[in-house]
Amino acid sequence: MLVIRLSRIGKKGQPHFRLIVQEKTLSPKKKAVEIVGHYAPAQEPKVIELKDERVKHWIKMGAQPSDTVAALLKKKGFANMDKFLTPRNKQRKSSKNAGKEAAPAA
Repeated sequence: MLVIRLSRIGKKGQPHFRLIVQEKTLSPKKKAVEIVGHYAPAQEPKVIELKDERVKHWIKMGAQPSDTVAALLKKKGFANMDKFLTPRNKQRKSSKNAGKEAAPAA
């Protein structure tokens, strides 16, 4: 299965990513089918450059964007990216609450 994901190419402390189309089982460092954009989160403002037509083409062909890429595409205005985002439980369990839950069970 093909995925659209990020591959880091930046120096230490200066992250820069490529958006690549690649087989899911391969390492992001291996050869990509196609490079469809760049993302530079360390620059101010953050830079997202995409080949919109190629991204749409690969999604139409069945490539699945990763969660992070789907969030970036959603920010850039792509429609229907919510179906690729996995729902997240934003509540964290603190160590105090974990101890109280275990005590009544004993």
